Amino acid sequence: MSTIPRLVIAAPASGSGKTTVATGLMAAFTEAGLTVSAHKVGPDYIDPGYHALATGRPGRNLDAYLCGPDQVPPLFLHGSAGADLAVIEGVMGLYDGASGLGELASTAQVAKVLRAPVVLVVDASAQSRSVAALVHGFASWDPEVRLAGVILNKVGSDRHEELLRAALDEAGVPVLGALRRAPQVQTPSRHLGLIPVAERQADAVESVRAQAAQVREGCDLKALLALAHSAPELPGTAWDPALAVARSTDGAATVPGRPVVAVAGGAAFTFSYAEHAELLTAAGAEVAVFDPLRDERLPSGTQALVIGGGFPEMYAAELSANEPLRRAVVDLAASGAPVVAECAGLLYLSRSLDGRPMCGVLPADARMSERLTLGYREAVALSDNALAVEGTRVRGHEFHRTVLEPGAGASPAWGMTHPARRVEGHVQDGVHASYLHVHWAAEPSLARRLAASAAVRPPLEARCG
Repeated sequence: MSTIPRLVIAAPASGSGKTTVATGLMAAFTEAGLTVSAHKVGPDYIDPGYHALATGRPGRNLDAYLCGPDQVPPLFLHGSAGADLAVIEGVMGLYDGASGLGELASTAQVAKVLRAPVVLVVDASAQSRSVAALVHGFASWDPEVRLAGVILNKVGSDRHEELLRAALDEAGVPVLGALRRAPQVQTPSRHLGLIPVAERQADAVESVRAQAAQVREGCDLKALLALAHSAPELPGTAWDPALAVARSTDGAATVPGRPVVAVAGGAAFTFSYAEHAELLTAAGAEVAVFDPLRDERLPSGTQALVIGGGFPEMYAAELSANEPLRRAVVDLAASGAPVVAECAGLLYLSRSLDGRPMCGVLPADARMSERLTLGYREAVALSDNALAVEGTRVRGHEFHRTVLEPGAGASPAWGMTHPARRVEGHVQDGVHASYLHVHWAAEPSLARRLAASAAVRPPLEARCG
């Protein structure tokens, strides 16, 4: 049983300001001396970067579609270990989940399985007394969701605040904060959402400081902390990466030799779940992070490579100009070493991105598109490869504005089974490259198989020597 104090920060819809409020609360409580654990409902990679900046701890995701509702509490307990307070930022509107699947993967579902009180962030800029009807509807829609208070955002004036508070007083819903419009707390966006922290480190630090100051001034932190402490005990045990890996294999959980798995990082490749590195380490691998924008060589002793998601389209010129690293990636792939790429990594392995040369590992070319591809997917591995055994079923997520031609190679990575049937991605030799983002905590065998594939490869220097 865990008694970690916790709050869910939700909203009626996207754009209400929940990321600003949640990050501000995380930073304000951290600055007050509390150890704060930050969590994000859904598959989003960008918001957790701001959460980590606010708390000094990894931002973690809680996704009931990717990992299953039963995994949400154990992953939460793992991520919040040692914390004084957990703040969970919701996704979209409170009751919005996976398309056509009811409450699955919604903020409401996560709040219920975590037994956490919900604070609703309402954009009040274009309403007064109607706010009471809005909040009443959200509070009464599902009696199992404990909507315990409201933070009013984008309040125009003292008089506006008085009208809003009076209306919510009639509705019997506590107002736990009222925030004025403040441009300095806004975080710039582009085609896939907020600009990641890694691309604007200094400005991001100032934004988070401004968010913390705004929350301190406009919110009742004492009441919010008391509300967090009112959350009941949460049954269950914390997720353990070592135990997860052990349960995923019939053989030894830990592979021999501490194989080095290089993981791309830096501003161009910011999309990664914290649990992936933890699972690789639990499987016996040594995780070595490098930056393809700056490093001209792969980490010493590299036996496998993971290139996750991010924004290579914003750095195509720089990635292309780093010819020594591109050659090293080609050499590694040509040796048969395992190379696993998701989305941005897929583009980096292609021949070209918007006409600029990339690694050329895959016989495909990528370009930016006006069309956004977004949504949850179900898929099955179509062959034995460095990441998965044929027939392995996963749930994943696609999120990109690029097109790869051809989108599937002679040996595709995945057969998509929902919402539409199609094949996708490329498997060749040791390479597994796909647009699909998968959360390995749902299928720890992926990390174990990658580590095992790496363990039988000679280190990079031995191949080059």
